[in-house]
Amino acid sequence: MDRTRIAVLVPCYNEAATVAKVVGDFARHLPGADIVVLDNNSRDGTAAAARAAGARVLEVPLQGKGNVVRRGFADIDADIYVLVDGDDTYEAAAAPRLVQRLLDDGLDMVVGARRDQQKAAYRPGHRLGNVLLTRCAGMLFGNSFDDMLSGYRVFSRRYVRSFAAHARGFEIETELAVHALQLRMPVAEMDTAYGVRPHGSESKLSTWRDGWRILGTIAKLFKSERPLLFFSIGCIASMLLSVVLAMPLLVTYLETGLVPRFPTAVLCAALALMGLLLLACGLILDTVTRGRIEAKHMAYLAVPAPVRAGGDGQ
Repeated sequence: MDRTRIAVLVPCYNEAATVAKVVGDFARHLPGADIVVLDNNSRDGTAAAARAAGARVLEVPLQGKGNVVRRGFADIDADIYVLVDGDDTYEAAAAPRLVQRLLDDGLDMVVGARRDQQKAAYRPGHRLGNVLLTRCAGMLFGNSFDDMLSGYRVFSRRYVRSFAAHARGFEIETELAVHALQLRMPVAEMDTAYGVRPHGSESKLSTWRDGWRILGTIAKLFKSERPLLFFSIGCIASMLLSVVLAMPLLVTYLETGLVPRFPTAVLCAALALMGLLLLACGLILDTVTRGRIEAKHMAYLAVPAPVRAGGDGQ
């Protein structure tokens, strides 16, 4: 890793109590890495504490972790990117192992799966929400992760250069995972220790609010990345409802030759027509989505794969 340019991106919002230790720990375990603190309008002196600890500070005025990650990926140039929260809950000592795994196996993303060392580190509501959301995303996009919402990840340069971030807040982790699954990138998970926040540090994550936002992000990604399946479900539901409502009318018509509930017949026809329109939307958007995926894949292939320093291609 001696000649590999590594950037450690640390998104922060009011983390003055912990950011200096995070910067120092990662500087010690990844000597020579570019430690960049992405300060997101902190009001508690986070930026000053980060500079005093030796980090480079990049101010990001647009609020939200998704906006911070987008800016970091756009403005920081490196071969390997380490993304970690600034709350001092993630294990800095694991960073060399994560980076080495990515280089040795030619991966594009390695997720530091959280294994809490203390019961208070991972609230039960957050743990349950993570499991449910991870399984929900797995059913839609493929099962490759146990801890999809981890804030500790290592990325290759070609992952970063092909990632078009849309999320604004904490739902960015979902989008990071789906991007890798969509392009069928080689990825891995490695267990890392996860600790409690130090005294004076407060979580910015709201279990219910951010959980709903992440679930909404999964639904939006389902619609945008798998439109044929998404709209086909609506088509089938409309067609089935139309058939259910039409059956009594058809039986009456065959027996008497009359259609006694004409408004219901109109509704059945409208539902059937809506089903066909939904199917047409799905087919058209599926073609558009395939074009977008191909464009992302070309951007991904335009950057060389990560390799070990001193190996082939170095």
